[in-house]
Amino acid sequence: MANKEQARTRIVHVDMDAFYAAVEVRDNPSLAGKSLIIGALPHERGVVCTCSYEARKFGVRSAMSIKEAYRRCPQGIYMYPDLEKYAAVSREVHKIWADYTDICEYLSLDEGFLDVTDTAHHFGGAAEIAHAIKRRTREALDLTCSVGVGYSMMAAKLASEEKKPDGFFEILTPADLQTLIADRSVRTIYGVGPKTAEALQSIGITTVRQIWDNPDGVIALLGNYGKQIVELAEGIDRRRVTPYMEPKSIGMEQTFQRDTTDLEYLKYILFLTAEKLSADIRQKGVYAQTITLKVTYSDMKSITRSKTGDATDHAADIYGTAAALLDKIEERPIRLIGISLSGLTPNLQLSLFGSAKEAREDKLSDKMRNWQSKYGQEI
Repeated sequence: MANKEQARTRIVHVDMDAFYAAVEVRDNPSLAGKSLIIGALPHERGVVCTCSYEARKFGVRSAMSIKEAYRRCPQGIYMYPDLEKYAAVSREVHKIWADYTDICEYLSLDEGFLDVTDTAHHFGGAAEIAHAIKRRTREALDLTCSVGVGYSMMAAKLASEEKKPDGFFEILTPADLQTLIADRSVRTIYGVGPKTAEALQSIGITTVRQIWDNPDGVIALLGNYGKQIVELAEGIDRRRVTPYMEPKSIGMEQTFQRDTTDLEYLKYILFLTAEKLSADIRQKGVYAQTITLKVTYSDMKSITRSKTGDATDHAADIYGTAAALLDKIEERPIRLIGISLSGLTPNLQLSLFGSAKEAREDKLSDKMRNWQSKYGQEI
């Protein structure tokens, strides 16, 4: 991205504050002010999805082992995530964002970039858009978000992190960004994770300023990736906000460390997969008409079996169809199993059998508890 182009570009990054926990507190005010941890329960295997800011004071963080979270915060309130509810709220959040630009890139249910370069003047500027998003989110949804405005994606992301929670910040030039991050860890740079940070440390680089002092060393160590890191450290970010494009299909697979013929275990994996795919398409606001089961046997032979029916976004429907297809295939050791959804449509033909679906979901909830007790696995 040329300097002239960077000078006019305006990117807004929105990050909902402790999203899952905030939705639960909103819907149950008795949870306000308490250490709320969303994820697995303390006696189960699993991780923290998110937690309230009260829990973060005890060192609890997203993706932390639930057992470690309990060790740090045994007095916390532990809850399963309600992904369907969060996806519904996320759709309302995204509707607010879409009023300001068509160029929105959703990173997750609660986070995204908006390129307002060509629309900001209609609303009084990028900062005014940011404040409007914050105000409307609070008024319409009773939730808070942190919003950053930047000349690039990295600048906007760093800006939104600067004043969390419920904050606003701007980084409008590369010089502003350099001043802000000069003495921060190299992890501040987009894409620099623990392994890259460790590699940089091996040549004496732990801060952004040290990248400026030794760009040739970074490039010699990391090649083309090193060139990108040097550019980002200097405030040059060539990425563009990429609007979401509706996929023709969406799927998920699980490869086992050991081949299995355990039908109950395979169905447990299918159910976990169906739940994740259900949450995904609900977040996208679409329904699936075709459900496909994929299986790879121990000899690497792969097969698929599909069924097309009424459009659905229910985990119970996705699982039920996939499990029925599994029952019909040859029984022999399986190394991979997965589900894909296609025939995606924004329209739903209402079924006359809603109560039956609810009953199936209740039964599956009971099964899920039994499966988790027996297998204790996530995917």
